[in-house]
Amino acid sequence: MIRPLLNQQGRRLICSDPNALAEKEELSIELTYRTEGDYQIPNLTLATEKAIPLGKYARLRKRHLKQHRRILYTNLLTTCTLNRHLAEIDQTANERMELLSAQMVRQQGIMETLKATDQMRWVGLMNNIKQAAEEVVLSELIYA
Repeated sequence: MIRPLLNQQGRRLICSDPNALAEKEELSIELTYRTEGDYQIPNLTLATEKAIPLGKYARLRKRHLKQHRRILYTNLLTTCTLNRHLAEIDQTANERMELLSAQMVRQQGIMETLKATDQMRWVGLMNNIKQAAEEVVLSELIYA
């Protein structure tokens, strides 16, 4: 259930986060309007979410949600869980990249001796592994 809250400027907030509602429960709610043309529009704003620095995979996920999954994006935004979701996706994607890369290196038998003897071949193999792991992460986590 979405219940209105007021911020310091007297504007109405919309957030269905129960923790935010519990903290602001004692506020009396008075709806204010602004005039735009011939219409009275309510002063509604979203509750502010704690800013979290977004990594590569979080930014990709956010762009995908905005462009292709608009309803999910709007639901995450209005429930004040978008940043938390993006941080979880970014952390999971980075962990999965490390895990897949390490498994592929072991599976293909790439050793540090190859790095010492034939650097260009080692770099090529490592780039292939990184791209393959990133393709799996993007298809399973980011664009799912």
